[in-house]
Amino acid sequence: MATVPFDKLGGKLWYNGELVDWDAGRLHILSHGLHYASCVFEGERAYGGQIFKHQEHTDRLFKSAEILGMDIPYSNKELYDAGYDSLNVQGFKDAYVRAFAWRGSEMMAISAQQTTTHVAVVSWDMGSYFDPEARMAGIKLQWAKYKRPSPECAPVHAKAAGLYMICTVSKHEAEAAGYNDALMVDWRGYVAECTGANIFFVKDGALHTPIPDCFLDGITRQTVIELAKDRGIEVVERHIMPEEVADMQEVFIVGTAAEVTPINQIGDVHYQVGEVTRDLLTLYHNHVRGE
Repeated sequence: MATVPFDKLGGKLWYNGELVDWDAGRLHILSHGLHYASCVFEGERAYGGQIFKHQEHTDRLFKSAEILGMDIPYSNKELYDAGYDSLNVQGFKDAYVRAFAWRGSEMMAISAQQTTTHVAVVSWDMGSYFDPEARMAGIKLQWAKYKRPSPECAPVHAKAAGLYMICTVSKHEAEAAGYNDALMVDWRGYVAECTGANIFFVKDGALHTPIPDCFLDGITRQTVIELAKDRGIEVVERHIMPEEVADMQEVFIVGTAAEVTPINQIGDVHYQVGEVTRDLLTLYHNHVRGE
């Protein structure tokens, strides 16, 4: 994580079609995206100068914008290339890459038909999302009080800024209570995901993971499922009730930032970091680096 404020990191970034100085990456305080969360984004990681699953992330950004009725004024290829322009101008090989689009300041109301859609791609140095030692020993999850909404109540399959408000609140509450993150259930009471990562459970050698019908089917999630199946590990996608977590033998979460992170506690239930988790952590680490 950055040791200085992000607006002070310095260098250059890609903003509305060109590389500009870091300080030029600004928006007006009356931008629609700030007031009404009309913003979509992607979080990506580069390893050894290659942005992992970059095309899939670029495609998802366009899909998220479509769901929110936003017209991105650049082609898919232009934004794909912008990711590498942003990475290379900073001289990074291993980094976090954030592409995002938001509505501008032409209208300040619920309606936003006349707003301009702005786009930026920014890269910065990023290490482990969690403390490295704590991550390898397994992190602690608290149950979140907020639930993932029904697809009838929110555009749940868009990676949209507004959907993360309850994640920030939940993560703050978890950290204040001595946990590392929060685990959310959905509106039906099924286990859903953490604040920024999908979750997997290991039981009798098989992986069990919630069906992503009201939250993102993460690109890292899809990758881990593929790696597990290639390893001969059974993967069961199903609805999981909170009371089932006590019967699970291993738990881990996955995401672009979290990568594969073991869990050693959910609420009052404790786990060991087991063989399946360690195996998939190593497989993913090697896979994203082309090893």
